[in-house]
Amino acid sequence: MRTASPAPAFEIPRIEFPHQVMLGIDVLEAEGFAPLRGKRIGLLTHPAGVDHRGVSTVEILHNAPGLRLIALYSVEHGLYDQFPAERTYSDQLDPRTGLMNYSLYSGRGRKPTLSQLRGIDALVIDLQDIGSRSYTFASAMKVTMEACFQNNIEVIVLDRPNPLGGLKVDGPMLDPQWSSRPSKDNYVGEFPVPYVHGLTIGELARMAKFQPGILHVTDDVRIRGRLLVIPMRGWTRSMRWPETGLTWVPTSSFVPDFSAVVGYPMTGLGCYMGEFPHLGGFSHGVGKMYPFRGISNKYVPSEVLERALTALDLPGLGYRRVSVPNPRTGQPATGLYIEVTDWDEWEPTELNFYLMRLDCKFAPRNPFAAASPLIVSEFLDHMGSTAFFRDLVAHGSRVDVDAYIREWQARDAIYQQESRRFWLYQ
Repeated sequence: MRTASPAPAFEIPRIEFPHQVMLGIDVLEAEGFAPLRGKRIGLLTHPAGVDHRGVSTVEILHNAPGLRLIALYSVEHGLYDQFPAERTYSDQLDPRTGLMNYSLYSGRGRKPTLSQLRGIDALVIDLQDIGSRSYTFASAMKVTMEACFQNNIEVIVLDRPNPLGGLKVDGPMLDPQWSSRPSKDNYVGEFPVPYVHGLTIGELARMAKFQPGILHVTDDVRIRGRLLVIPMRGWTRSMRWPETGLTWVPTSSFVPDFSAVVGYPMTGLGCYMGEFPHLGGFSHGVGKMYPFRGISNKYVPSEVLERALTALDLPGLGYRRVSVPNPRTGQPATGLYIEVTDWDEWEPTELNFYLMRLDCKFAPRNPFAAASPLIVSEFLDHMGSTAFFRDLVAHGSRVDVDAYIREWQARDAIYQQESRRFWLYQ
């Protein structure tokens, strides 16, 4: 069945701007908030929702002329990053604006309810994604779009850079059984894309709107749904975050900087089973430093791990031992720092799957075979490939990682070509 072509995006004005990249919020402000004038507005955002100067979108819209900001919405970590990962919280009054801040991470449902949306004409979304499928903010945007479309509320997405750029696409696609399901109680795995997807959050919104089957609504509701993406100006797909000239605002406590953004798709999946003490041996971070870039395995010393990783000869990667003092114990924490030595050669997710294979080798028992059904389900919500997981369970340290990577790369190339119709930037 043929699908409708995406509608033209918001026209970016030809104006002088002293910064290399204009964010969606900068374009909106430069245009005098024209798309919002006369409307009652809700805003879904988080601490990284700021303009090029670092001013919060909450503050900007609260003080903007010609519109009324009447409600705030927040997801994992809260409006001001006041909650740790996976901590639920309730609706509360925002002390800075006096507005109601509705929690979309309350544990009682993931999308805004009719009562939470009542009274608004449009919901503005300003969330900084990090380019990896399992990071929760893009999924939060998607389920919020569903609720708004079902209740005839316009969605306006303020676009932001994919910090990894728009050219890297890597890792397994999400199997259908782990993608959008109304019974899910987390924000992981809402888009049928590779683990590193190569799109901005605005482009993901266009994919959700124009590709049938992504939004969990009827086709009539999807087609009638109103979406406006306000693109950036000056961003190109070859730009990584440092090339934008923008200051990184932590998106969570474990992603405080661009280094952790790069590390998240490299080690997050490979260290997943290590979050459960009775299962895997890998963990990311060394002491309280190097989140997602430093790794260690509790079953082997760093020099053994370094030899095992070096022997893999993975393109674009290097390893160096690091030590972090621990004043409390007097014994330093040690591990390996993963360096990206060649960005062009680097395959963002590849290391994860070799870490999983090594986990089977180093641990006393296969951690994937020993995991409970709940842990397996949550792991596959993140990782996405049932076939690879079953092979890990059956063959452990003998799993043929190379064969899977070749298969995924072939599928990723097709996805990248097909997803070009959602691109806003070259």
